[in-house]
Amino acid sequence: MYLRTTQRKNKDGSIVRYVQLAHNEWCPDKGYARAQVVYNFGREDQLDLDNLRRLARSIVRYLGPEEVLASQAEDASRPLRFVGSKPLGGGWVLQQLWERLGIGTALQGLLKDRSYRAPVERALFALVANRALAPSSKRACEEWVREDVALPGVSDIAVQQFYRAMDFLLECEEALQREVFFSVADLLNIEVDLLFFDTTSTYFEVEEADAAAESADADPDYTLRRYGHSKDSRPDRPQAVIGLAVTREGIPVRCWVWPGNTADLSVVAQVKRDLVGWRLGRVVSVVDRGFVSDDNLRELQRTGGHYIAGERMASGKPSVEAALAHAGRYKSVRHNVEVKEVVIGDGEARARYVMVRNPEEAKRQRAQRDSIIESVQAELDHLSQLPQEQHTKAVCRLIAHKTYGRYLKQDKRGWPRLDRAKIKADERLDGKYLLRTSDDTLSAEDVALGYKQLLEVEDAFRTLKQSLELRPVYHRLSDRIRAHVLLCWLALLLIRVAEVEAERHTGRRQRWDRLRDELQRMHLGEFSGPHGTVFQRTETTPKQAEILAALSVAAPPTFTRIEPKTEQTA
Repeated sequence: MYLRTTQRKNKDGSIVRYVQLAHNEWCPDKGYARAQVVYNFGREDQLDLDNLRRLARSIVRYLGPEEVLASQAEDASRPLRFVGSKPLGGGWVLQQLWERLGIGTALQGLLKDRSYRAPVERALFALVANRALAPSSKRACEEWVREDVALPGVSDIAVQQFYRAMDFLLECEEALQREVFFSVADLLNIEVDLLFFDTTSTYFEVEEADAAAESADADPDYTLRRYGHSKDSRPDRPQAVIGLAVTREGIPVRCWVWPGNTADLSVVAQVKRDLVGWRLGRVVSVVDRGFVSDDNLRELQRTGGHYIAGERMASGKPSVEAALAHAGRYKSVRHNVEVKEVVIGDGEARARYVMVRNPEEAKRQRAQRDSIIESVQAELDHLSQLPQEQHTKAVCRLIAHKTYGRYLKQDKRGWPRLDRAKIKADERLDGKYLLRTSDDTLSAEDVALGYKQLLEVEDAFRTLKQSLELRPVYHRLSDRIRAHVLLCWLALLLIRVAEVEAERHTGRRQRWDRLRDELQRMHLGEFSGPHGTVFQRTETTPKQAEILAALSVAAPPTFTRIEPKTEQTA
């Protein structure tokens, strides 16, 4: 199907042209193709060109970027042959953020006294871009860079250069994280008054764990992969523990990697020690219940720091029990958030708590428990009707039930009965969680809402594991594992900055996967002709223009490279 023109000569000698949409149809009886008119657009001098342009754009929407570029090359007015195209938009945006955040500059500064021949900074950018755009192994990344993507300043990097770059990244780990953080904080005007910390785990596709570092037969290169409490529900695989500190906006500040059997309670001292040298000023650390111990809380208060920490309400600690039993009214501070401040003890034994209640969550938990108890009662009624030989096994099965068993107890004869005390104890905790803080200047509302932002860490971990495909890890050497996590941290930093800036501009939450998919529809086409090679990108779509404007990133040049044919290349 194509546009064609016909003409008619008037009596006065003038010529009138008409534009038609036509297609060729084969006539078997005559042995040749004839043009069949599909639609008449009318006289050429009276055409509505804007309507034609809108029609062209609506047709292009159904074509992929590669097809658009190919159709341009088929135009007889362009004596060029379309060679192929690669996604450009995502890599272009990541490169601009890479430079704006000072990552490239920081790496070049750390490299200036080194004598690397390999393009270390470009190799690291390629690895980070791969995590953000199309996660793959380091070996697969070599082909990805060469064949599947257009990255600024990157065309072909061997896998050995990737590994050398990873080794350098680990050497400058602390200095790079510090420089990048302060650059990001200045650029985005980030407040670091609240710092959120949590840990997760990532597993390895191996059967055996590494030996402990302190054992005589331990290889120092293989000490991270250990069995421990898996947060990935993979207790059958060795793992490593990853710690992440993020700001209230969800910007990752720093990451850590520990052996897989490291307990949460044992890492706070190192985290605090590593961040003290950054001179962040007054910082309130926000940690989950897994980190609450007297030693950790004292550690968080060192050098003038403060904390907001979740407390285990079923811990049995006297101060916690006193806080739960404390009378007083709740104050509504936000939809579904009510708070009550409780102070226990005096002097050095003084502890400030904030009880937080969600009325809707309390209602949901109560209805869920009532449904469970109703089912338990039905099971108990059924037991009384069983013959003796089946009764014992049925009782054991009911007591051991994961859900029903927690609301049962056995009487002197061994018969199961509803545990009314347990039910009453659970009712007391419906929709509530307990927080402890060392900062008296924070209001109860600030404490509650600050702790709720700990979800930003969980969101960061979710991005690491899903979008960036942190797991499973196939590296064996401990240094390579740490470097792999650092690459994921850099990728997380870039995409979180993109999400935060896009949200500030549009006023709504922006997810990287949607930004990435739209940007990757911008392709860079390669055209070859008798006089050389031209690299031209597709036109910017309205959605792409909106994203680029939100991120304050200029669109790539229409022609990124022109390579005239010389006598050597002819």
